[in-house]
Amino acid sequence: MRFRRVRTEDQEAAVAVWFEDRWWPLSPFERELGRAARDLVEVLAGGPPLFERIVRLLENAEGPRAFDPAPLLPFSPVSFRDFMLFEAHVIGASKGWLKRFQPRAYRLALLYERLTGKPHPKLRPKPLWYRRPIHYVGNPGTFLTEGAEVPWPSYTRALDFELELGFVVVRPLGRDPSLEEAARAIGGFFVLNDFSARDLQAAEMQSGFGPVKSKNFATGVGLEVVSADEILPRWQDLAGEVKLGGERVCRGKAAGPRFDLAEAVAYAALGEGLVPGEAMATGTFPGCSGLEADRLLAPGDEVEATIEGVGTLKNRVGRPS
Repeated sequence: MRFRRVRTEDQEAAVAVWFEDRWWPLSPFERELGRAARDLVEVLAGGPPLFERIVRLLENAEGPRAFDPAPLLPFSPVSFRDFMLFEAHVIGASKGWLKRFQPRAYRLALLYERLTGKPHPKLRPKPLWYRRPIHYVGNPGTFLTEGAEVPWPSYTRALDFELELGFVVVRPLGRDPSLEEAARAIGGFFVLNDFSARDLQAAEMQSGFGPVKSKNFATGVGLEVVSADEILPRWQDLAGEVKLGGERVCRGKAAGPRFDLAEAVAYAALGEGLVPGEAMATGTFPGCSGLEADRLLAPGDEVEATIEGVGTLKNRVGRPS
């Protein structure tokens, strides 16, 4: 099922479900659904049995209640972990970074590839990446959704987009979960745009720590969330694209990740545990960043990120502060 969050006539947020080609706020059914009428994470945690109850309630309802169509974040994330599951993206983005910032090294890397038929070893991920689902911990306080302006930090001149598949944990996990438990904890999926300051990112990562200011200033999140039962079995078949000003600049698929999502979630929980409401993302689809498309963002750009079967996220880029 497809869900979003809306503000109803009582000015409180409620979950809405897409049913019979319309959005139906669930606030009128609060007595039957409890917290799930107001909390998207609670709805997703109920899974198909709860979804069936919701459909029965809507089938007997007179019609949907009115609501404010202004976009709202679909849920309030308690944390954010962003994985890097696609080797092809790492190699492609590394090439794009060299082309833009170190053109001589880029030419040498191309020569190596022509002679050997393989990417230069320094363009590949570090050895640990092949053994563990590596991720960085971002800032959920800077999540923004449909229509919000993307702030341009004062410290960058190379702002980039990155199309990713976001997902949310809706059930608690212990500190050493099985893969089956980790898979069951995933409740829903959404479009995510991981905005990046490319001229700062390399220096931060080469310092020995992960990205900080190059990532944590803004993350775009689609306002619609599709339940895991519809997406999780086929997530590696999903295709996505990014348009700038209506022009498609890149397209890619989620095929060929180094680790599956259950492995990623289990690793995130290892030694820590997880709680409902923790947001995560797959990492960039191969080919779906500005570095790979040779098209970084410019002030005033309208960015449209789409994943087929999941949704679309549109934002306008602000001007440097």
